[in-house]
Amino acid sequence: MTDERLAELEDEFSFLDDWEERYRHVIDLGRAIPPLPEAERIDAAKVRGCASQVWLLSESKDGLIHFRGQSDAAIVQGLLAILLRLYSGRPASDILELDAQSAFRSLGLAEALSPQRSNGLKAMALRIQEVARDSAR
Repeated sequence: MTDERLAELEDEFSFLDDWEERYRHVIDLGRAIPPLPEAERIDAAKVRGCASQVWLLSESKDGLIHFRGQSDAAIVQGLLAILLRLYSGRPASDILELDAQSAFRSLGLAEALSPQRSNGLKAMALRIQEVARDSAR
C-alpha cells in the first residue's frame, strides 16, 4: 500500500541530515499535539509496555477511527505524533494494513531508537492495531 501520509513524512524527514536533526524534528512534532485534559489521562487509557507514561484514546465516527494521545516524555510524545499522523482518521482496514515498524524504518528513525523506546513504539502501534481490529469486528 502506497501511503500519502507516510510519503509526506518521508519527504519531511528527507531534508534532515543526521539523527540529531531528526530527533529535534520528532520533538517539535510532539509539541504540536494538543494536551489531553487531566480527566482523560486515566489508567484505562494508558499504553502498557512504555517506559514513560502514554495515554491513547480512540473514537470511531463515520467509519473512521480517530486517535488522540499524550506522553510525559518529549521524544515519546514526538513518536506518538508521528503515529497519530499515520493512523488517525482512517478506516480500520487501512490501519491494519499499515506497519508502523516499516514506516519508522523508512523515516530513518527505527535504527536510532533505544531498545526501550523501540518497545514503547511497538506498544503504542499494537494498541492502535488492537483498536482497529476491535472496530473491524
